[in-house]
Amino acid sequence: MKYKSVNNFIGEELVEGGGEKLDVYNPLDGSVISQVILSTAEAVDKAVQTAKAAFPSWSNTPIKERVQVFFKYKSLLEENMDELTKLIQEENGKTYDEAKAEILKSAELTEFACSMPQLVSGELLEVSKGVECRVEHFPLGVVASISPFNFPNMVPNWTIPNALVLGNTMILKPSELVPLSANRIAELLRDAGLPKGVFNVVHGAQEAVEAICDHPDIDAVTFVGSTRVAKIVYKRAASNLKRVLALGGAKNHLIVLPDANVAMTASNVAASMSGCAGQRCMAASAMVAVGNVDKIIEQICEEARKIIPGKNLGAIISAKAKERIENYITEAENDGAKILVDGRNYKVEGKENGFYVGPTVIDYVRPDMRIAKEEVFGPVLSILRTKDL
Repeated sequence: MKYKSVNNFIGEELVEGGGEKLDVYNPLDGSVISQVILSTAEAVDKAVQTAKAAFPSWSNTPIKERVQVFFKYKSLLEENMDELTKLIQEENGKTYDEAKAEILKSAELTEFACSMPQLVSGELLEVSKGVECRVEHFPLGVVASISPFNFPNMVPNWTIPNALVLGNTMILKPSELVPLSANRIAELLRDAGLPKGVFNVVHGAQEAVEAICDHPDIDAVTFVGSTRVAKIVYKRAASNLKRVLALGGAKNHLIVLPDANVAMTASNVAASMSGCAGQRCMAASAMVAVGNVDKIIEQICEEARKIIPGKNLGAIISAKAKERIENYITEAENDGAKILVDGRNYKVEGKENGFYVGPTVIDYVRPDMRIAKEEVFGPVLSILRTKDL
């Protein structure tokens, strides 16, 4: 394996999580590049107690001092951009440019967090003689972030800089499919001067997530992932009186009319459905074709054929995900849809064991079909036809 087994990062130390280990694959070629620990509830508790112990000192540090860590962290993201980009490529399967865009966005998110001293200074209003209304901001305590596989660096940084700058301590539980970037983030934060125990990483699957939702010393939880799991996390964490932000999936529809610009529409639709191999919640997975738009559909197919797996299209996260996506396509075909561009069973020369699905365009999809209703999370466009709006 290229990388050592990935352990939890607790209090600046690599710690075993007490559970089984899971192979970590490079989706580009199907090789095993590492293993990750699947932490038990006891391991989660150890991380929480470490974060809890670090909270008093960190929360009492003036915000203008806390933010200095993140000026340095932003610089480290930029200085290590190529390395961080390639790490995302290896564990997620994105193209280089897509992976680099993640790091650029993470730096931007960190820059925003650096402005917090100006944004949370509080308010004081004299509403009548001798009566004041005051708004002040206080850290919550220990907070947790459960992040998905599709953006191993960017999504964690949606929450990390803001939560820490505002004086909280934190537990990150990344997707077990992409554990490498999370530990590298922890190392960069340490190198930027973040005190011991303020930020901790716990790897794992369902048991770790359930432990986070149930733990009495965690005050807030954020989650990004599938809608099914988002609902479970929201209900479970909220029932334990935690603040919860749970973001699920999406089924995005584009409406194309006959007077649309053919070239621009075709290019944009193809790019939207295939960016990050369709593994993003903003992907255009369904197109409502209004009236006679056959010329536009033909051009979309031409644009789709220019998108080549292994060149300008990345891989799917796992063999299981590839199978699931291809099953959606086959089921739609069996139900009467017409495959205009077929990306099933795609092999990249020299990377035959990689997890690839080529761009796929499916016409005459009906609203009652499963592919029209569920998030496919792959480079697949379903076209639903209607005479008018």
